[in-house]
Amino acid sequence: MQIPTDREIETLHRDHAPTRDAFESVYEHCRIVCQLAAQYWPSLDVDADLVRAGALLHDIGVYRLYTAGVLDTADYVRHGVLGHELLAGLGFSETISRFCSRHSGVGITRDDVLRQGLPIPAADYVAESREEELVMYADKFHSKRTPPVFVSGTSYEIAVRRWGEEKAVAFADLRHRYGDPELASLSAATGYAVI
Repeated sequence: MQIPTDREIETLHRDHAPTRDAFESVYEHCRIVCQLAAQYWPSLDVDADLVRAGALLHDIGVYRLYTAGVLDTADYVRHGVLGHELLAGLGFSETISRFCSRHSGVGITRDDVLRQGLPIPAADYVAESREEELVMYADKFHSKRTPPVFVSGTSYEIAVRRWGEEKAVAFADLRHRYGDPELASLSAATGYAVI
């Protein structure tokens, strides 16, 4: 399996972003998620190059939700599946493509799709490898909202409850296993608040 370089990944983002603002928002978020995931590399048995690529690519499907420069937030849950399809269509391996479809929330199950009537194919979109899980976990600590913010573990644990108590329990388990990332220095460097 060939893992794309940072330069190749940035080019992919530039090629698929419908606007400069979309590129800046999505690509910056992916870079921050990569920095968050990198805090864990030294202490985990993971393929750091694979995590890096997965973190930098995980939200590339967001670009496919733009119409005439406007993001379709109503169907945002589709961005993971759309990213997976985009990367697979470009010839990337399943291992790389899965970072897109396996990072939303703390995982989307087939039951979640059916019960909530989500606009994605009924399947399990749950991290299976340690690398996928690490990207999914790191993604929870930064939001692209306007203005962007860092999200504390406690804030995310409260927010994820809206999708069911089992989602909050799953996130609490991840926090217990990985610990919360250090956000203060990233907040200081970017000027984004920690909520």
